[in-house]
Amino acid sequence: MNYAKECPKCGGTDIGKGKQAGYAVMYPENKVVSLGSEIVHVICTDCGFVIESYVKKPEKFK
Repeated sequence: MNYAKECPKCGGTDIGKGKQAGYAVMYPENKVVSLGSEIVHVICTDCGFVIESYVKKPEKFK
């Protein structure tokens, strides 16, 4: 996967990746029983701006 190489907010080039912990899971809106998927964030480690977010298992939302 290609990530941004520069922060659009501060121009920083030190980019990191992390995931939300605990119960911060994305669930499909139209499914009653689903385990959902973790949310991954691509962030600027200079200013903390969240550049991109995505679910780890997008197939769960079909």
